[in-house]
Amino acid sequence: MAKKAEVSVEERLRALYDLQLIDSRVDEIRNVRGELPLEVRDLEDEVEGLNLRLEKLNDSLTIIDDEIKGKKNLIEEAKTLIKKYSEQQKNVRNNREYNSLTKEIEFQELEIQLAEKHIKEFKVQIEQKKEVISETKDRLKDRVAHLKHKKGELNDILKETEKEEEALKLKSEEFQKKIEERLVKAYNRIRNNVKNGLAVVPIERGASGGSFFTIPPQVQVEIASRKKVITDEHSGRILIDAALAEEEKAKMEKLFAKLSK
Repeated sequence: MAKKAEVSVEERLRALYDLQLIDSRVDEIRNVRGELPLEVRDLEDEVEGLNLRLEKLNDSLTIIDDEIKGKKNLIEEAKTLIKKYSEQQKNVRNNREYNSLTKEIEFQELEIQLAEKHIKEFKVQIEQKKEVISETKDRLKDRVAHLKHKKGELNDILKETEKEEEALKLKSEEFQKKIEERLVKAYNRIRNNVKNGLAVVPIERGASGGSFFTIPPQVQVEIASRKKVITDEHSGRILIDAALAEEEKAKMEKLFAKLSK
Protein backbone atom coordinates (compact mmCIF):
# COMPACT_ATOMS: atom_id res chain seq x y z
CA MET A 1 0.00 0.00 0.00
CA ALA A 2 1.39 3.41 -0.98
CA LYS A 3 2.52 5.60 1.89
CA LYS A 4 0.47 8.78 2.39
CA ALA A 5 2.38 11.82 1.16
CA GLU A 6 3.85 13.97 3.93
CA VAL A 7 2.18 17.38 4.13
CA SER A 8 4.73 20.20 4.11
CA VAL A 9 4.72 23.01 6.67
CA GLU A 10 3.79 25.48 3.92
CA GLU A 11 0.79 23.36 2.94
CA ARG A 12 -0.29 23.23 6.59
CA LEU A 13 0.04 27.01 6.89
CA ARG A 14 -1.99 27.51 3.72
CA ALA A 15 -4.68 25.09 4.95
CA LEU A 16 -4.73 26.84 8.35
CA TYR A 17 -5.16 30.27 6.78
CA ASP A 18 -7.82 28.93 4.40
CA LEU A 19 -9.63 27.54 7.44
CA GLN A 20 -9.29 30.93 9.14
CA LEU A 21 -10.74 32.75 6.10
CA ILE A 22 -13.66 30.31 5.94
CA ASP A 23 -14.43 30.61 9.67
CA SER A 24 -14.10 34.41 9.49
CA ARG A 25 -16.60 34.45 6.64
CA VAL A 26 -19.04 32.44 8.80
CA ASP A 27 -18.44 34.97 11.61
CA GLU A 28 -19.30 37.82 9.19
CA ILE A 29 -22.54 36.11 8.16
CA ARG A 30 -23.53 35.64 11.80
CA ASN A 31 -22.66 39.26 12.56
CA VAL A 32 -25.07 40.35 9.81
CA ARG A 33 -27.81 38.55 11.72
CA GLY A 34 -26.52 40.30 14.84
CA GLU A 35 -28.93 40.32 17.75
CA LEU A 36 -31.97 39.44 15.62
CA PRO A 37 -32.26 35.77 16.71
CA LEU A 38 -32.08 36.87 20.36
CA GLU A 39 -34.64 39.64 19.75
CA VAL A 40 -37.01 37.14 18.12
CA ARG A 41 -36.56 34.68 21.00
CA ASP A 42 -37.19 37.43 23.60
CA LEU A 43 -40.31 38.58 21.75
CA GLU A 44 -41.59 34.99 21.49
CA ASP A 45 -41.09 34.60 25.27
CA GLU A 46 -42.89 37.91 25.90
CA VAL A 47 -45.85 36.92 23.67
CA GLU A 48 -46.07 33.55 25.43
CA GLY A 49 -45.99 35.33 28.81
CA LEU A 50 -48.75 37.77 27.79
CA ASN A 51 -50.94 34.92 26.50
CA LEU A 52 -50.45 33.08 29.80
CA ARG A 53 -51.33 36.26 31.71
CA LEU A 54 -54.53 36.70 29.67
CA GLU A 55 -55.45 33.08 30.32
CA LYS A 56 -55.01 33.54 34.09
CA LEU A 57 -56.96 36.83 34.06
CA ASN A 58 -59.85 35.21 32.18
CA ASP A 59 -59.79 32.25 34.58
CA SER A 60 -59.98 34.67 37.53
CA LEU A 61 -63.00 36.39 35.91
CA THR A 62 -64.74 33.01 35.68
CA ILE A 63 -63.99 32.37 39.37
CA ILE A 64 -65.40 35.81 40.35
CA ASP A 65 -68.52 35.20 38.23
CA ASP A 66 -69.03 31.90 40.07
CA GLU A 67 -68.59 33.72 43.40
CA ILE A 68 -71.27 36.28 42.39
CA LYS A 69 -73.64 33.48 41.36
CA GLY A 70 -73.02 31.82 44.74
CA LYS A 71 -73.79 35.07 46.60
CA LYS A 72 -76.99 35.62 44.54
CA ASN A 73 -78.11 32.07 45.37
CA LEU A 74 -77.39 32.77 49.05
CA ILE A 75 -79.55 35.95 48.84
CA GLU A 76 -82.44 34.00 47.28
CA GLU A 77 -82.14 31.31 49.97
CA ALA A 78 -82.08 34.00 52.68
CA LYS A 79 -85.19 35.68 51.21
CA THR A 80 -86.96 32.31 51.15
CA LEU A 81 -86.07 31.74 54.81
CA ILE A 82 -87.21 35.27 55.79
CA LYS A 83 -90.56 34.59 54.12
CA LYS A 84 -90.81 31.23 55.89
CA TYR A 85 -89.93 32.71 59.33
CA SER A 86 -92.34 35.62 58.78
CA GLU A 87 -95.15 33.14 58.07
CA GLN A 88 -94.21 31.12 61.17
CA GLN A 89 -94.39 34.26 63.33
CA LYS A 90 -98.11 34.47 62.58
CA ASN A 91 -98.67 31.15 64.34
CA VAL A 92 -96.36 31.42 67.37
CA ARG A 93 -97.64 30.43 70.81
CA ASN A 94 -95.48 32.72 72.92
CA ASN A 95 -93.04 35.64 72.86
CA ARG A 96 -90.01 33.38 73.13
CA GLU A 97 -90.82 31.68 69.81
CA TYR A 98 -91.62 35.04 68.22
CA ASN A 99 -88.31 36.57 69.36
CA SER A 100 -86.37 33.50 68.20
CA LEU A 101 -87.87 33.79 64.70
CA THR A 102 -87.18 37.55 64.71
CA LYS A 103 -83.51 36.82 65.38
CA GLU A 104 -83.45 34.31 62.51
CA ILE A 105 -85.00 36.91 60.19
CA GLU A 106 -82.45 39.54 61.29
CA PHE A 107 -79.60 37.07 60.74
CA GLN A 108 -80.82 36.33 57.20
CA GLU A 109 -81.18 40.05 56.50
CA LEU A 110 -77.54 40.53 57.61
CA GLU A 111 -76.53 37.63 55.34
CA ILE A 112 -78.26 39.41 52.43
CA GLN A 113 -76.48 42.71 53.22
CA LEU A 114 -73.11 40.97 53.47
CA ALA A 115 -73.68 39.06 50.22
CA GLU A 116 -74.71 42.29 48.42
CA LYS A 117 -71.56 43.99 49.77
CA HIS A 118 -69.43 41.12 48.43
CA ILE A 119 -71.19 41.26 45.06
CA LYS A 120 -70.36 45.00 44.79
CA GLU A 121 -66.71 44.26 45.66
CA PHE A 122 -66.59 41.44 43.10
CA LYS A 123 -68.01 43.76 40.43
CA VAL A 124 -65.28 46.32 41.17
CA GLN A 125 -62.68 43.53 40.81
CA ILE A 126 -64.24 42.52 37.48
CA GLU A 127 -63.96 46.08 36.13
CA GLN A 128 -60.35 46.33 37.29
CA LYS A 129 -59.47 42.97 35.71
CA LYS A 130 -61.25 43.90 32.47
CA GLU A 131 -59.12 47.05 32.33
CA VAL A 132 -55.93 44.99 32.82
CA ILE A 133 -57.16 42.48 30.18
CA SER A 134 -57.73 45.32 27.71
CA GLU A 135 -54.24 46.75 28.34
CA THR A 136 -52.70 43.26 28.07
CA LYS A 137 -54.50 42.60 24.78
CA ASP A 138 -53.22 45.91 23.37
CA ARG A 139 -49.69 45.03 24.52
CA LEU A 140 -50.01 41.54 23.04
CA LYS A 141 -51.24 42.90 19.71
CA ASP A 142 -48.27 45.28 19.57
CA ARG A 143 -45.74 42.54 20.51
CA VAL A 144 -47.22 40.06 17.98
CA ALA A 145 -46.92 42.67 15.21
CA HIS A 146 -43.33 43.48 16.27
CA LEU A 147 -42.48 39.76 16.41
CA LYS A 148 -43.90 39.23 12.91
CA HIS A 149 -41.76 42.11 11.60
CA LYS A 150 -38.57 40.82 13.31
CA LYS A 151 -39.22 37.26 12.12
CA GLY A 152 -39.62 38.61 8.59
CA GLU A 153 -36.28 40.42 8.86
CA LEU A 154 -34.57 37.31 10.22
CA ASN A 155 -36.10 35.03 7.58
CA ASP A 156 -34.96 37.36 4.79
CA ILE A 157 -31.39 37.31 6.13
CA LEU A 158 -31.51 33.54 6.63
CA LYS A 159 -32.71 33.01 3.06
CA GLU A 160 -29.77 35.05 1.81
CA THR A 161 -27.11 33.48 4.02
CA GLU A 162 -28.25 30.05 5.24
CA LYS A 163 -27.17 28.14 2.15
CA GLU A 164 -23.77 29.86 2.09
CA GLU A 165 -23.25 29.32 5.83
CA GLU A 166 -24.01 25.60 5.58
CA ALA A 167 -21.65 25.25 2.60
CA LEU A 168 -18.93 27.13 4.51
CA LYS A 169 -19.35 24.89 7.56
CA LEU A 170 -18.81 21.84 5.36
CA LYS A 171 -15.74 23.50 3.83
CA SER A 172 -14.42 24.27 7.32
CA GLU A 173 -14.73 20.58 8.25
CA GLU A 174 -13.09 19.63 4.96
CA PHE A 175 -10.10 21.92 5.56
CA GLN A 176 -9.73 20.75 9.17
CA LYS A 177 -9.16 17.24 7.84
CA LYS A 178 -6.17 18.51 5.87
CA ILE A 179 -4.50 19.65 9.10
CA GLU A 180 -3.16 17.44 11.87
CA GLU A 181 -5.45 17.24 14.92
CA ARG A 182 -2.90 18.91 17.23
CA LEU A 183 -2.84 22.05 15.04
CA VAL A 184 -6.63 22.12 14.68
CA LYS A 185 -7.00 22.00 18.47
CA ALA A 186 -4.45 24.80 18.87
CA TYR A 187 -6.23 26.84 16.17
CA ASN A 188 -9.65 26.42 17.86
CA ARG A 189 -8.20 27.24 21.28
CA ILE A 190 -6.67 30.49 19.97
CA ARG A 191 -9.90 31.38 18.13
CA ASN A 192 -11.88 30.98 21.33
CA ASN A 193 -9.44 33.14 23.29
CA VAL A 194 -9.40 36.18 21.00
CA LYS A 195 -12.30 38.62 20.54
CA ASN A 196 -12.28 38.74 16.74
CA GLY A 197 -11.75 34.99 16.28
CA LEU A 198 -8.51 35.49 14.34
CA ALA A 199 -6.14 32.64 15.16
CA VAL A 200 -4.00 32.88 11.99
CA VAL A 201 -2.80 36.34 10.96
CA PRO A 202 -0.34 37.71 8.38
CA ILE A 203 2.56 40.04 9.11
CA GLU A 204 1.52 43.65 8.49
CA ARG A 205 4.09 46.46 8.63
CA GLY A 206 6.47 44.35 10.72
CA ALA A 207 3.84 43.31 13.29
CA SER A 208 1.24 40.54 13.52
CA GLY A 209 -2.14 41.55 12.08
CA GLY A 210 -4.11 43.64 14.56
CA SER A 211 -1.12 44.03 16.90
CA PHE A 212 1.31 46.88 17.60
CA PHE A 213 4.13 44.65 18.81
CA THR A 214 6.96 44.57 16.26
CA ILE A 215 8.24 41.15 15.25
CA PRO A 216 12.07 40.89 15.11
CA PRO A 217 13.48 40.80 11.53
CA GLN A 218 15.03 37.34 12.08
CA VAL A 219 11.61 35.93 13.07
CA GLN A 220 10.02 37.61 10.04
CA VAL A 221 12.57 35.83 7.82
CA GLU A 222 11.71 32.50 9.49
CA ILE A 223 7.98 33.13 8.93
CA ALA A 224 8.61 33.97 5.26
CA SER A 225 10.62 30.74 4.81
CA ARG A 226 7.47 28.72 5.71
CA LYS A 227 9.57 25.96 7.28
CA LYS A 228 7.89 25.93 10.72
CA VAL A 229 4.70 27.02 12.45
CA ILE A 230 5.50 30.19 14.41
CA THR A 231 3.22 31.89 16.94
CA ASP A 232 3.21 35.49 18.13
CA GLU A 233 4.69 35.61 21.64
CA HIS A 234 2.28 38.39 22.68
CA SER A 235 -1.08 37.16 21.34
CA GLY A 236 -0.39 33.47 20.74
CA ARG A 237 -1.72 33.75 17.17
CA ILE A 238 -0.19 31.66 14.36
CA LEU A 239 1.81 33.92 12.02
CA ILE A 240 2.11 33.75 8.23
CA ASP A 241 3.82 36.01 5.70
CA ALA A 242 1.86 38.63 3.75
CA ALA A 243 2.52 37.05 0.34
CA LEU A 244 1.05 33.69 1.37
CA ALA A 245 -1.94 35.51 2.89
CA GLU A 246 -2.64 37.42 -0.34
CA GLU A 247 -2.43 34.25 -2.44
CA GLU A 248 -4.87 32.38 -0.18
CA LYS A 249 -7.25 35.36 0.06
CA ALA A 250 -7.48 35.54 -3.74
CA LYS A 251 -8.15 31.79 -3.92
CA MET A 252 -10.78 31.82 -1.15
CA GLU A 253 -12.58 34.88 -2.54
CA LYS A 254 -13.31 32.85 -5.68
CA LEU A 255 -14.65 30.04 -3.49
CA PHE A 256 -16.86 32.44 -1.48
CA ALA A 257 -18.24 33.98 -4.67
CA LYS A 258 -19.15 30.51 -5.89
CA LEU A 259 -20.78 29.47 -2.60
CA SER A 260 -22.84 32.67 -2.28
CA LYS A 261 -24.57 32.16 -5.65
